[in-house]
Amino acid sequence: MEDIKNSIKESFLAILPVSFVIIFLQVFLIGLPFEKFLLFLIGLLMVTFGLMFFLMGVNIGLLPVGDMIGRAFPKPKKKWLIIVAGLLLGIAVTVAEPDVRVLAKQVDGVSEGKVTPNVLIIVVALGVGIFVALAMIRTIYKIKLPYLFMPAYLLVFIIAYFTPDKIVPISFDAGGATTGPLTVPFILALGVGVASVMRKDDSSSEGFGLVALASIGPILAVLLLGVVYQ
Repeated sequence: MEDIKNSIKESFLAILPVSFVIIFLQVFLIGLPFEKFLLFLIGLLMVTFGLMFFLMGVNIGLLPVGDMIGRAFPKPKKKWLIIVAGLLLGIAVTVAEPDVRVLAKQVDGVSEGKVTPNVLIIVVALGVGIFVALAMIRTIYKIKLPYLFMPAYLLVFIIAYFTPDKIVPISFDAGGATTGPLTVPFILALGVGVASVMRKDDSSSEGFGLVALASIGPILAVLLLGVVYQ
């Protein structure tokens, strides 16, 4: 019951500021036709309820399941299983991420069909999956984050030099799109769950940094896609 109340509260706190700003602009500056403003209000109501139910699902089901999966995989003592699971779960949750699908549709329009939505979604999902697997390796073998961040971003800048200028901003937007409301809670819960079993001494801190690391994957993947298309 508490999760439902928190979801309702979070939904209204997220939507109200945007609503007030747009209504203020409508009254004092924009002056949209009433029909279009009415469509905005209907859409606002639908978004509010949609976000409410989505957050309920995240809090009630997604976070606990992600944590349970993270705690269950290390038990068979098979490290390769944790890495493969991180790869597959990273791909699966990214394919379902709404932000990635919105980005893919926009890129399809900008590129005039050269980069189709399915291609971009698959490439971004592979990038996230590979780096979630890398994050699992980091947790298992106690690798410090700077040792992964520095080479990864150095590789990003090197590949960006050979990538068409139009693709570079899309790649960084792809990294941001993967930090959406579906991917982040699940990956965080997964990372904390694995860390709590593998590294009990400092699991509270070692479970974090995973999302930042995973967001590098789609940047590299889209940059490489740009090099291939070039």
